[in-house]
Amino acid sequence: MASPAALVLAGSRGGIDPVADYAGVSHKSLIELRGVTLMARVLAALKRAGIARIGVSTNDPAVCGAVAGEARTLAAADGPSRSVRLGAEALGTPLLVTTSDHALLQAEWVRQFLDDAPPDCDIAILLAPESLVRAAAPTTRRTYLKFADGRYSGCNLFLLRNDRALLALDFWRRVEALRKQPWRIALLIGPGFLISYLSGRLTLAQTVARLGRKAGVIAVAVVSKFGLAAVDVDKPSDLDLVKTLV
Repeated sequence: MASPAALVLAGSRGGIDPVADYAGVSHKSLIELRGVTLMARVLAALKRAGIARIGVSTNDPAVCGAVAGEARTLAAADGPSRSVRLGAEALGTPLLVTTSDHALLQAEWVRQFLDDAPPDCDIAILLAPESLVRAAAPTTRRTYLKFADGRYSGCNLFLLRNDRALLALDFWRRVEALRKQPWRIALLIGPGFLISYLSGRLTLAQTVARLGRKAGVIAVAVVSKFGLAAVDVDKPSDLDLVKTLV
């Protein structure tokens, strides 16, 4: 695989971000840990992983100013799927996608993800087993997805290996558009698949592969060896936690 570019999502959902408000800054990306902003920490980790071309998706002038000279700024769209698609159109594929609130991101995690993503996949997603997350950060409260082979939490790291992966973004956007109509999402995903998942009959790999087929791509789940890879800063308590870990 050619050396990937990276896209850091730093968009805003509008209104007051509770974490930014808690920290007394205008945007979550500008929160400082030991004198270094979350955004700067993410960019540094990506560069240590060997990624030279980095884009930041944001419409916030303060964030744009903070990354000037460090990364290319790209306009954020009306949702993450569209922002990622615009980023892929600007930066090309392969493209690694992460978020600006991935405060603990380490180059080692990125390299493991890229090394373990199968060469024949179109898109890969990194997840961490609950046991590793709880061992690394016992007090963290994460969202876990339950599968036949255990519970996993997302790690905010995605790989679009080729242009075919853009089909998954289009599928994701359709799901986003239906977020207030869950019954229509169920129809889009397929009742049979949904029943199999909810009944606990599908493993992580089977679930991701079947979702990929729904989107027209080969999708795989990569399992992280690092529990802290699942810890980001979604809420004030997360910020309090990561302050104790850096």
